[in-house]
Amino acid sequence: MKEPKPWVKPVLELGPVLLFFLVFILTRDETVSLGGRDYGGFIIATAVFVPVLVLATAIQWRLTGKLAPMQIATLVLVIVFGGLSVWLNDPRFFKMKPTMIYLLFAAILGVSLLARRNWLGAVLSEALPMDAEGWRKLTLRMTLMFLGLAAANEVVWRSMSDSTWVYFKTFGLPLILFVFLMANAGLFRAHAPDRPGKGDE
Repeated sequence: MKEPKPWVKPVLELGPVLLFFLVFILTRDETVSLGGRDYGGFIIATAVFVPVLVLATAIQWRLTGKLAPMQIATLVLVIVFGGLSVWLNDPRFFKMKPTMIYLLFAAILGVSLLARRNWLGAVLSEALPMDAEGWRKLTLRMTLMFLGLAAANEVVWRSMSDSTWVYFKTFGLPLILFVFLMANAGLFRAHAPDRPGKGDE
């Protein structure tokens, strides 16, 4: 199967999120009446986001022939919680979705630590080669990070406005993940399997 161009994957992954943000910004002060019910901007943006994410995921699967387990889990939770928010006209379900995703990821990584299985390495080792100890440390750190993100999402959506949550979800969470990866650059270098002199330590 022909490998897609490098820019395709980021567009398919980030496009639906940015579209959700744009639709929300444009409609947050609007109300749309359908079937005798009034829907605010948050629900409108969610109703756009869910099918667009399904389409983007389907295109990615068609182009690459594969999807990561985390992508599949995320898609299922988006459909379930996004669908509930639109159906019940209640933004809370969609706002809880990141919490469920992060708790799921933390649980999977936590189980892999307890079972002494390198599940994270099995998924990412091709892009980020490290020795077993490096993967163990990264798995522990990512487990704690996902638990922290779940707690942060709960605090933000329960105590702040829709707009604040949307900004937090669209820009805050990706920034936290980026900072986390940068903070672990030393770990990646220290546990690279071909690091010079490593066998003498």
